[in-house]
Amino acid sequence: MMRVLFILLSMLLTSGCQALDPLAGTRDPHSPWWNLGFTAPYYLLAHVEHSAVVDTAARLIHLPGGGLIGNEPEGEGTSAHEWAGRGGIGRSVTGAALPQRIYVRWQSIAEPQTYDAWVEVPKEARQIMKTTTSRRCPKYPDSESPYRAIVTLGLAPGGIVQAWTYDECHKPVKIARVKGEVVLLGPYLGKNEGRYAYPVSERSKRYIERFGIPYGSW
Repeated sequence: MMRVLFILLSMLLTSGCQALDPLAGTRDPHSPWWNLGFTAPYYLLAHVEHSAVVDTAARLIHLPGGGLIGNEPEGEGTSAHEWAGRGGIGRSVTGAALPQRIYVRWQSIAEPQTYDAWVEVPKEARQIMKTTTSRRCPKYPDSESPYRAIVTLGLAPGGIVQAWTYDECHKPVKIARVKGEVVLLGPYLGKNEGRYAYPVSERSKRYIERFGIPYGSW
């Protein structure tokens, strides 16, 4: 009998806290996993060969493949100094706790060159990821909190990697910047006779011929 009363009391307290805090998102629908996404500067497409995550439980989760990333808009108004969106489109890191480190190996199609890098995810970033799926945006308290936490890696020529996560209002928050290393074996670790996944497209080629690759701008 006492056990039943204790459970009922706990439920009442939880409901009361939820009612007192209109921004609590604990009852909103959420994915059990976070997402890893990729982007690249406009016109400077990249191809992700492999990625991996070391989570807070010290587990190593491999995510082979990834495909072509980036965008080549028509007309004026965009430049390779900017990232082609940071919407976080990517893959669910199934079975992983929040990340401690993220590894990525990719082909910079515009150069062409192959790089890899480890990105350290700071504790503050993991706290933002937790808040993202437990709090609603103060601007829109009647809207549900984000469905999942996200980390997006931006991959640029020269081996530059920038990383963002997103707060409860879907605003990107920069969490890291590193410079990767050239993979001396080349694309696909030397298993494809030096061939890259894609040639430089005509649109990217025209942009590079006109403006060059803005190394140092990311």
